[in-house]
Amino acid sequence: MLTFKNYNIADWFSFYRIAAAPFILGFIWFDQQLICAILLAVSYVTDAIDGFLARKLKITSPRGSQLDSFGDQITLIVGLIALFYFEKEFIIKNVLIIAIAFVPYIIQMLIAYFKYGKATAFHTYLAKLSAVMQSAFILYALFFDSNYILFYIMIGIGLLETFEEITLIFMYPHWASDVKGIYWAYRDKRRLKKTNL
Repeated sequence: MLTFKNYNIADWFSFYRIAAAPFILGFIWFDQQLICAILLAVSYVTDAIDGFLARKLKITSPRGSQLDSFGDQITLIVGLIALFYFEKEFIIKNVLIIAIAFVPYIIQMLIAYFKYGKATAFHTYLAKLSAVMQSAFILYALFFDSNYILFYIMIGIGLLETFEEITLIFMYPHWASDVKGIYWAYRDKRRLKKTNL
């Protein structure tokens, strides 16, 4: 996944999110909320750009999907750390709701690593919608203030997306990328193959 000389342009946008994470953490440490929010916004934009480029230039690959997913996970973690640091009162007040959403996500990650040895990269439509809502809530909170409407929408879609991912893990005996969703999985011949894809 980190063989840089084989990277295409979409891979570099994905890698940016990984490389930016330590800098964002540094600005959190130095209590620079605005700079942190701007860097997170750039990371979220690169998430949209790399997927668009990969499809447009027809340079999608399992490596690119895995790199993209890893970048997404790193950005999510950093975004949550920023949210906890700068919006601690809101997080503490809603910790039970956040735990209800976060625990299934951890379970999904553990199932994936146990079964595939790595994170999933299904890139479902629900996952994309969930990522948009997460970024919208986090950025709104960092630039302005925590918004409960965005918060509840984010939690609801996040739970749906996590349960769909768990379902897909059990549907696919081997790691696969770019599945889109359960409906498309039923029509995907890759589920029946015996070799990794």
